[in-house]
Amino acid sequence: MNFELNEDQQAITESVDRLLAHHAGATRTIELNGHGMYDDALHRLLDESGFSTIASDLASEDGPAGLEAALIVEAVARAGGVVACAAQMLVAPAVQEAAITGPITLCTLDDLKKPVPLRFGAHAKTLLVLGDRDVHVIPLTSGDLKPVRSSFGYPMGRLAEADRFANLNAAGNCLRPNAALAMANWWRLSLAVEAVGTMDAALTHTVEYLKQRRQFGRSIGSFQAIQHRLSLCAIGVEASRWLVREAAYHGAQTEAVAAAAAFTLETADQVFTEAHQMSGAIGFTCEFDLHVWSMRLLALRQELGGVGAARRALVEARWGNKP
Repeated sequence: MNFELNEDQQAITESVDRLLAHHAGATRTIELNGHGMYDDALHRLLDESGFSTIASDLASEDGPAGLEAALIVEAVARAGGVVACAAQMLVAPAVQEAAITGPITLCTLDDLKKPVPLRFGAHAKTLLVLGDRDVHVIPLTSGDLKPVRSSFGYPMGRLAEADRFANLNAAGNCLRPNAALAMANWWRLSLAVEAVGTMDAALTHTVEYLKQRRQFGRSIGSFQAIQHRLSLCAIGVEASRWLVREAAYHGAQTEAVAAAAAFTLETADQVFTEAHQMSGAIGFTCEFDLHVWSMRLLALRQELGGVGAARRALVEARWGNKP
């Protein structure tokens, strides 16, 4: 595997990083989260810059340009962007060739029945429902999903009426037959991609804090025990990054995606725990920026069945069809 990005991929990451440096970041995220708002301005800028459609624009006969899209999603997650770019850039192109109106929120049939809060639900214009075999593409109107107060770092929404989508085959609902496996794979991959960017930022923030916080006349980060723990986190994040990128490059094949997601989401738990323990009491306050990323890790670990579902998917992909 080549660990070097090509010139086009480097240009993409540099361009999106420049955009995010001016239009995202912890301060903006905290402001938006305080009001349960969606970053329409950043969403529009990503659209206008061509980032939202890059997977389709650079698609080959093998499918969408998953790696290029993953690089953008990872960067947005690292910057704490309050936009549903993972669903727009990674999941939607795998479900149908025509552009799907965003913001997009994702759910399973079980999520609709409960119903559970959905990331970006209250602001979404399209709902993608993962069925047993099929995917339902449902246009949303204002009021279909109501805002839900959350500490997860994402604006959340829940169905306003429990039976609103009881009949998914009703007129007006677009059905994508036999697209469920593709959606599941790309959705699971997108969670892992977001987790990589989020973990990266959380760990970087923690390292910077440990350089400044002093105890016994020296910075906490200079203690060997702390360095060992940080090193293990850094190894986990870097391993997750390349597992995820490889899976994206090869078109989100089931086994590769499941392995990457299982490892990454497990690492997310480790990074969350270590970052908060090493930051001490201040790490649990809203005045400390760590929560911008750490609380998102909790949400990402719960979606689409979390670590357990990813492990089951891996076992089934590797051994499930063997006699």
